[in-house]
Amino acid sequence: MPDSPKTPTTEKPLRILIGADTFAPEINGAATFAARLAAGLVERGHDVHIVAPAASRKHGTWTETLEGQPMTVHRLKSWRWYPHPWLRFALPWQIEKNSARVLDEVKPDVVHFQSHIIVGRGLSNQAVKRGIRIVGTNHFMPENMLEHTLLPKFVQGRAVKLAWEAAARSFARAEVVTTPTRKAADFLEHYTKVRGVLAISCGVDAQHYTPDFTPRTENLIVFVGRITHEKQLDKLIRAFAQLDPALDAKLELVGGGEQENNLKSLASQLGVRDRVTFTGYAEEDYLRHALTRATVFAMPSIAELQSIATMEAMASGLPVVAANAMALPHLVHHGENGFLFEPGNVEEFAARLTDILSMPEDELQRFKQESLRIVAAHDIQRTVSTFEAIYRGEPIPDVVIDTPTVTPAP
Repeated sequence: MPDSPKTPTTEKPLRILIGADTFAPEINGAATFAARLAAGLVERGHDVHIVAPAASRKHGTWTETLEGQPMTVHRLKSWRWYPHPWLRFALPWQIEKNSARVLDEVKPDVVHFQSHIIVGRGLSNQAVKRGIRIVGTNHFMPENMLEHTLLPKFVQGRAVKLAWEAAARSFARAEVVTTPTRKAADFLEHYTKVRGVLAISCGVDAQHYTPDFTPRTENLIVFVGRITHEKQLDKLIRAFAQLDPALDAKLELVGGGEQENNLKSLASQLGVRDRVTFTGYAEEDYLRHALTRATVFAMPSIAELQSIATMEAMASGLPVVAANAMALPHLVHHGENGFLFEPGNVEEFAARLTDILSMPEDELQRFKQESLRIVAAHDIQRTVSTFEAIYRGEPIPDVVIDTPTVTPAP
């Protein structure tokens, strides 16, 4: 059984070094997972160190408090990646030297890298030389990379191929390779020579989210996440514009990103700007309250290896309408806790949103309860327990590996 969230492990604490190419204060699934995993490990008494690009020109080692827990963060000198609105990257020509220095200072029991691109490459290279146990987790999707490059389309295919070859080299050094869902594991195995990839949920701490089972008083559609191209939010706004005015629906997009102005213009063109709220980057308390207030959560993205935001919505007792793409069907069981639609099909998207917004109250309550039931299997404490076992080289509890029963869309 997993340890209690407030009970430190009774075994000898580990010294764990987590490497990430993207980390707080950046907001994305990989950064959120790394911070929550680290915090859960600290809470259990482990000594956790993070290696990540500096969030500004200031670099060095200091203590940061993330998800309510203090941890040692080694911030590497970084530069802005200007095709991206905020991303910073560690300098690739210094990563071997920096990785060697940090490993020799920390002397970790295990290195767990979250990306193969720069930090994971350096740490895994140097950890192999020192005989340190290596675990790798993949959050990489080529759609997420290509959007923020300046590469012309005719060379993008070659760039993706080279990226997967680099991933194969880094993950081949790991004793254990994981990714958030079985679909994502199959995806990684297909594009690399890595085999035996474990599907382990990123997890969510359901106690931080508040379902509301009182009868709804408005039809509020909410999306939470980065306002970027791969999220396909133009499809959400177009679907929203097709809804029957009698539903009196409103749409709230919680998050920031480079597509915000384009989407505001689209909402104006479609005549729905007065019913669409763009919050920009929001504090965690606001995000959670938005999920509590909502009637339905919408996730049109086609590039989700799991979607922490969708799990947070489900932990808030929301039905979900999502694209039938990548790992979203692991969470959204069609006709049970929400509906799936063919990616890019605006008419079907609008129809499925209408199904939820016009649903009788008793049926809506069943969908809400089913979301809570499904997401319960993704408890963050199970995830932390699983990685503790992996770090120690112990058998992995089957209960925490993500092998859900997926109900296909018709």
